[in-house]
This record gives sequence, structure tokens and C-alpha cells, in this order.
Amino acid sequence: SATPSPSCAPPDAVVWPQSVRQVQELAALCYRCRVPMVPFGTGTGLEGGVNAVQGGVCFDLSRMDAIAELSLEDFSVAVEPGVTRKALNSHLRGTGLWFPVDPGADASLCGMAATGASGTNAVRYGTMRPNVLNLRVVLPDGRLLYTAGPGRQPRKRAAGYDLTSLFVGSEGTLGFLTQATLRLHPLPEAATVTTAAFPSVRAAVACTVQVLQAAVPVARIEFLDEVMVGACSRFSKMELPVAATLLLELHGSRHGLAEQQRQTEEIVRLNGGSGLAWAEEPEERGRLWAMRHSAWYAALALRPGCQGYSTDVCVPISRLPDVVVETKRDLQDSRLTGPMVGHIGDGNFHCLLIFDTQDPDETLRVHAFAQRLGRRALAAGGTCTGEHGVGLGKRGLLLEELGQEGLDTLRSIKAALDPHNLMNPGKVL
Repeated sequence: SATPSPSCAPPDAVVWPQSVRQVQELAALCYRCRVPMVPFGTGTGLEGGVNAVQGGVCFDLSRMDAIAELSLEDFSVAVEPGVTRKALNSHLRGTGLWFPVDPGADASLCGMAATGASGTNAVRYGTMRPNVLNLRVVLPDGRLLYTAGPGRQPRKRAAGYDLTSLFVGSEGTLGFLTQATLRLHPLPEAATVTTAAFPSVRAAVACTVQVLQAAVPVARIEFLDEVMVGACSRFSKMELPVAATLLLELHGSRHGLAEQQRQTEEIVRLNGGSGLAWAEEPEERGRLWAMRHSAWYAALALRPGCQGYSTDVCVPISRLPDVVVETKRDLQDSRLTGPMVGHIGDGNFHCLLIFDTQDPDETLRVHAFAQRLGRRALAAGGTCTGEHGVGLGKRGLLLEELGQEGLDTLRSIKAALDPHNLMNPGKVL
């Protein structure tokens, strides 16, 4: 969490390659002419990652949209950058499999790998990192690399450095991700979701910790503070108590869910929670998650005509209550509008800061608040970004997070793969 991104920095030219061969040829040409290259998927990133701060050529990869190598027995599929999360799950309909990583936006799956995205399901199914088995990467000079070797998708491997993990979260600074081989998951037989209101943030977090400690196989456990609940209720026309709230979703067999619901209800009640009503029908579940996924627009509606900036800290869950309470106090002292929403099962939360970009004083307060929040997360043993990436705004905090040796190691890797600093320059480092 740091700086709201600068105004749009357009590239000098845009190309729409339709095959990996064309990406290689165009990259080799840019490399020879020392022209910066900026990869583009769907443009849903939140950290200015597609801003062409040094000009150059934007590679719009959205027309490369092949879905290949689907193996139902191996639970894997290969997708190109033009394939979005919803498009893949639509393609998988009827197979009994799905890809669960859900950042909210209908993002490019290769873009999600590039930013190390996650979202509401990560507490059960993991982030992008463990769900990417192989990547086909076009290096800055046009060479082709398969990070786990051509045509390979083993469930585990111990062969050499983990190049796949190196490129997941590289934010377009090391090469073009032109295909990702993904791990698929079996669709649960049944799912049920509920909301629970709590007397305090601390009670909601305590409930979350106890649900996880009780090994309830919760699929999603989302937190909304009372400001966010009020905004979402108005925006989505749903009646919810204006209080610290959890949305909990359970996945499993019909038989197993009954026991999980009983366990969850008991833990919620022990922590002073109320209002439990389980929604099992897809329509009702869909309404609740549509409300959660429209939180950004609900927050913007609090101050029409203003803009939003989302923070993205992630802390050890034991430190979450203190960090959230301190952050709420800081928001009030800073006179800022910043409803909170978070993937609380991972210790990851967002303040959606709604501010008037034409007001220099308020813009400065937003910037200072975001810096303090980033440092608060680092002091608690956490990270400045759980899922959005570093992009432009968090580069200063990266040094504080990794230390000089860590940053120097990143620079050495960057220099080895991109010696002329042509891949998405100005981002991350």
C-alpha cells in the first residue's frame, strides 16, 4: 500500500500478436532497437502495471485465447493470455472441474499469474502460485522458455530452481507469459454461505481464527467493517445489520456440510455473532457474493464524483485485530473515507480509500495514510501487498520489506534476464 498511481502513461504503439511466434518476433525486434515493452492482458490490475512510464510498445495479448491440453484425469489445462477466469470456468462446465482462484474481476489468467493474484477462495484453494504448474514465457530477446520444461505438468517437482514461481508475480518485468498450465480442482458437491454480524472487529477476527483452528474446511471467509456493510447494503439493496460482518462459505458433500454448519454456528455464537441464515440455493449464494464483489462500486457510491485507491496489506492472522483497530483509528484521525474489506482467513485486507483527486490536501493525506499502513503491516511481520503486486506505488516499501540484500538479489535476476531493462521498466524495482 503506497501511492495512488500517476495519471495514465500511454505507450507509443500497440501491437496485437495472435501467436507465440509473433510475440517472439516482435520482442526480438524491440530488443534489437532497445524499445521498452509492456505486456497487457485485460487491464484489471490495480497497481499501474500497464502504464508505459517510459513509452515503448504495448503488447496486447488478448487475441491469444486458446484453451489447450485439458486433462480431466490430471486436473490440468493450458490457457493463453486472452483466456479469462470466467471464460475458463464456462469452458469447464459439465466436466466436474473448475478453477477456483477468484480476484473478483474477470481477469486474464496469465495476468493473474503475472501479478500473483488470489482472492476470496485462497483460504481453501491457495493463491495463483501453487495453482500454476508451468509457464510458456517469451524472454525479452524473443527466446522461448518453458519454466518446468516443454509439455510438463507434474503435480510436484524438485528439479533445479523453481522458475515457475520466479515468473509468477514478476509483473511483466522478466518476460511475456504467453501460456499458463493450471491446476484444476473438483467442483464441490454442495456449497452453503452465511453472513454473521459481530459486536466488534476483534470478535470477528477471533471467530475466524477459531474456525480455522477447528479445521472447518471453510472455502471463503470474508470480512467487512461496519462502514463497508452499510455501503454494500445500500448499493446492493440488501438488508444487513450495520456491524463488523463475516461472510462464510463452506464446500463439501451434502452429508459433511451439516456437521460443518453446526461447528461454525457454535463458534460464531461463542464470539457474540448473530444473524446466521444459511443460503444453499445458487441464486441466493450468488446474490451475497455479487454484493461482496461490488464492494468497490459501493464504496465509490459513498462519495459520488470521487476516485478510489485500494490498499492491500497482509499480516499474520494473530496480528490482524490490532492492525485493523489501529488502521481504523488512523482513518478517523486522518479524516479519510476508507471502508474495509478483507480475505480475513489469509490476514489480507483492503481499505478502499475514496477521495477527491482535485483536493491536493486530501490526496496527500491518502498517500501518507497508505505509507503508514504499509509500514504498520511490515512492523507486524506482514507484507505491503498480499495480492495486487508492487507495480508503481509500492517500490519504496519493497526495500523495507526485503532489505538491501533481498532487493539486490531481485536486481541481479532482472539484470540476468533483461540486461537492457526493456520489460515493463519502472515497475517493481
